[in-house]
Amino acid sequence: MIWDDLDARLAGVPGTVSAYVGRLDAAPTWTHAEHAPHYAASTMKVAVLAALYRAADAGTLDPDTPVPVHNDFPSAHPDGPRFSVNPGDDNDDAVWQRLDRTAPLGWLAERMIVRSSNLATNILLGHVGLPAVAEVWALVGARHSVTGRGIDDAVAREAGITNLVTAADLAALLGALALGATRPGSLATPTSCATMLDVLCAQQIRDDLPAGLPTGVRIAHKNGWVTGVRHGVGVVLPDDAPPYVLAVCTTTDLARGQDSDDDACRLLADISAQVWAARHDLRPAP
Repeated sequence: MIWDDLDARLAGVPGTVSAYVGRLDAAPTWTHAEHAPHYAASTMKVAVLAALYRAADAGTLDPDTPVPVHNDFPSAHPDGPRFSVNPGDDNDDAVWQRLDRTAPLGWLAERMIVRSSNLATNILLGHVGLPAVAEVWALVGARHSVTGRGIDDAVAREAGITNLVTAADLAALLGALALGATRPGSLATPTSCATMLDVLCAQQIRDDLPAGLPTGVRIAHKNGWVTGVRHGVGVVLPDDAPPYVLAVCTTTDLARGQDSDDDACRLLADISAQVWAARHDLRPAP
């Protein structure tokens, strides 16, 4: 069985690899250490995106509103100094080109996802607030995932204030967005969920889960990586089968250094390819 083969392969990887595979609104077909916590890296940005559009639904924030683009943020640590994002660790020059000018909240949210902009993420966190992100995790039933601070908040990080995810929680979040686009739900309105899915489908960094799919297959996804970590979560939208959600989180020696990070990407791509081959055999919704 494909799932037994995947279990055996992941058991042999040094470190922790977690996975969740299932159709929307159905019990998972396959899981592997799905509740093990991992450092979130950039996957936490999906929860920030959802917090923005929940605020838009409530009428407290308008994605079209221009806000200052700045690089100075309060620490999540009560006694921490203000901090800034390291531009060398960011992936999006477009946001930095607007520094000391303005940009719409919705545009910043798009850059946060499609190019994984750290600067945009911290600006958005300043507007939506960490409690609103925590509410997103609670609404999808997350067990262990938490967004405790912004990116590059070193004092908070050293004090143990961190960002964590699990494969199961990420799958729950992406699944809620995908289901919410077709019917009213608790996370956001169908219009907002559809907008968020379109943003996630426009993701430009595609060297892990999407690399295992045939050309042209739509996937609404977000990935994240730092030294020792490579994650990917997405809703795959086949033309010939029901949509399914796939989340893979890795905290392993495979992700140390550029060459081994390529190995981690290949691992995620291989899992994605094998799940794609089994897409017609995933457990149906009741």
